[in-house]
Amino acid sequence: MTSSRHISTYILRLSVSLLLALVALPSQAQLKMFRMENDSIPLFRGFTLSFDLVGAAMLMLGDHGEIGGALRVNLHDQWFPVFEMGIGRAKHENDSVTHITYRTTAPYFKLGVDFNLLKRKHQANRIYAGFRWAFTSYKVDVIRENLPDPTWKSKSGFGVNGLACSMHWLEIVMGIDAKIFGPFHLGWDVRYRRRLIHKEGDLGNTWYVPGFGINGQDQLSANFNVIFDI
Repeated sequence: MTSSRHISTYILRLSVSLLLALVALPSQAQLKMFRMENDSIPLFRGFTLSFDLVGAAMLMLGDHGEIGGALRVNLHDQWFPVFEMGIGRAKHENDSVTHITYRTTAPYFKLGVDFNLLKRKHQANRIYAGFRWAFTSYKVDVIRENLPDPTWKSKSGFGVNGLACSMHWLEIVMGIDAKIFGPFHLGWDVRYRRRLIHKEGDLGNTWYVPGFGINGQDQLSANFNVIFDI
């Protein structure tokens, strides 16, 4: 079993433990956690726009990555409904033996909510936890070019173009948002992604899924966000 599998199993067990602990709380404690604080601060506190730099750097420096952003609604500095979208892209050539090329470009969408974990909700800095339900529909090209023919001594290619695929997955998010000056913030988050529903044709798992990353049952990732209050 790989180290990634050990980490994913640990996170899943931790999430279940936290959920059971929440269920075990007395009803008054549960109501206090999920109730808006009763003070003079209005319910609607504006929007924030954020952009992830990690996915963009991976796209510029490597063979896959994403350009994405998020729109968050601030409700009482406590709850933050979130809509995320972006474009994921990959052009990956397999090892030097097979020379199989994998290509895809497609949008992805995520919808969820974050909860401010700090007791003093209305300060500029935040620590939050949340989740995302994510979806992408994408097409892939899997091609082997310049394959030598041992009989005719020529080169040809084979592959699949435009294979239609889709995936739904769940993300558990933990992050920090720190004010730098004015409306400008910086932040980072760590995400555990769990594949839920997927359709990938007859070729098995595709190498990369836009918005999800390198394909597999689950995955850990991190984002570094540039954030602007509106």
